Amino acid sequence: MVIGYGIISFRLHDCRSLKAKRKVVRAIVKGLQNSFNVSAAEVGANDKHQRAEIGFALVGNDKSVINSKIDKLFNRVEDMGLAEIVDSEMEIFNL
Repeated sequence: MVIGYGIISFRLHDCRSLKAKRKVVRAIVKGLQNSFNVSAAEVGANDKHQRAEIGFALVGNDKSVINSKIDKLFNRVEDMGLAEIVDSEMEIFNL
């Protein structure tokens, strides 16, 4: 079994409230879940209006497939244009 996971940090320029932030985060998370069938959630910077951290995880049986999906996931998030990606990290390992 191969597990791939990561965290993407965002800067949200136009968010003036937690409600506005929640709307953007929800759109990103739902977009990832629908497109890639991943587990995704906000995992950090919960009380900051203009910052968000979204974590995700994928499970499969082929390391190259998981790596490819993660690359496509990063590209998709950037193409959404909902927030500026500040940092991203990922790890893939075998169990």
